[in-house]
Amino acid sequence: MKKVTRFIPLIAVIAVIGIIAVSMSNDQPSSLARVEKTPIPQFQVPTFSPTAVLASESMFKDRLTLLNVWASWCAVCQSEHPFLMSLAESKRIDIVGLNYRDSMIDARGILQRTGNPYHTVLYDPKGQLALDLGVYGTPESYLVDQQGNIRYRYSGALDEQIWQEQFEPVIQLIKEQQDASVSG
Repeated sequence: MKKVTRFIPLIAVIAVIGIIAVSMSNDQPSSLARVEKTPIPQFQVPTFSPTAVLASESMFKDRLTLLNVWASWCAVCQSEHPFLMSLAESKRIDIVGLNYRDSMIDARGILQRTGNPYHTVLYDPKGQLALDLGVYGTPESYLVDQQGNIRYRYSGALDEQIWQEQFEPVIQLIKEQQDASVSG
């Protein structure tokens, strides 16, 4: 009996690890039906434009937008940059960059050297807007609908496969919901 009771904690640990592993690996395509509609936080930040225009949350109204949080010092951001360039060239979606806790000189320099995929670049040197968005790190991307609601969030570098498997279904869902509201 003592030998059996000695293994109970080990069995419990193995069971917990198994439950965690199964829940982490469970791809739930049905979760797209439960995509949240979280309003983008109110903000007013400078852009990279030469005239230092201030941008606000109203810039996300009336167009589907990818908001990409990045920094010049972020190596992973640099690895996703070619995909962002091809996405911008394809004109599938407007891309807004949120430059996070960075030097404007360094950030502008990297965009001049590697190309600028962004329709607009928002400058967030202290990270306040990123904090309000709930950013965990860079890169991070948000799909913002035409009403200014965050519909999907992805942490990590984007590539074509992630775009096709995770963003395109949400975009399709948004379009279907928009069509239903227009016709209904």
